[in-house]
Amino acid sequence: MYIKCWGSRGAIPVCGPDYLKYGGDTTCLEVRAKSGELVIVDAGTGIRRLGNQLVRENQKEFHFLLTHSHWDHLIGFPFFEPLYRKSDIYIYRCPFPGNHAEKIVNKLMGPPHFPVRYSDLIAAIRYQTACPYAFWIGSIQVIPIPLSHPHGGSGYKFIEDGKSFIFLTDNELGYTHPGGLRFEGYVNFCKNADLLFHDAEYTPEEYLERIEWGHSTYLNALELAIKAGVKKLGLFHLNRERTDAEMDQIVEKCRGIIHDRNSQLACFAVGADMGFDP
Repeated sequence: MYIKCWGSRGAIPVCGPDYLKYGGDTTCLEVRAKSGELVIVDAGTGIRRLGNQLVRENQKEFHFLLTHSHWDHLIGFPFFEPLYRKSDIYIYRCPFPGNHAEKIVNKLMGPPHFPVRYSDLIAAIRYQTACPYAFWIGSIQVIPIPLSHPHGGSGYKFIEDGKSFIFLTDNELGYTHPGGLRFEGYVNFCKNADLLFHDAEYTPEEYLERIEWGHSTYLNALELAIKAGVKKLGLFHLNRERTDAEMDQIVEKCRGIIHDRNSQLACFAVGADMGFDP
């Protein structure tokens, strides 16, 4: 299993000299299975560059997972170049049952939001039944978990060859939203994970004014990783105002806490174009 980040920014894309290290695109991950399947998680603005890369590779088949339907995780979908070429796209009905996924895609593609209609796409789009139970995409087992976030959502555990990668963005550990789990529920889900990407949008001071907004502090994410015995923690959903230098300072604070607690956890901030092998 290979994971690449194409966007880790939260809320809205940003650009400029202060955002070169971690990038400014919103959420999009690529997960490649050893069996050859290509999984795309979320369609933030990072999916535009990913799509261009996949066209260059002549890739023809894609599996889509969504964490939830807020704009920053969907806004890049109409700019995914394989939509306008012969390709097979499988969209999984997560995190909500029924035809919610179809409604999302139809709303994105067409007036008044976009000039190209859903019916004009060249790619063949098929919807797959999935969630709330575990399912397989090629050699990767996917285990969903409810997010603690306004309007709900789904995080995912990816398991292949005994290695596990967990993605929990837009997950508020300091407050339990309807449908979400309490802190200990996420600890149990993350137990002994090889790699965890978790929402770390806020500093503790910022969070005091943003409780119930659906995001965690970096200290919450760190505590989760330490208690769960995670091997590597990637801080994700980086605040749109957080510069590279400020993010580096947060990482150093986390590493100091890890040292003081005699933990072996590796901690870093996830940036665009970073690749990972659990």
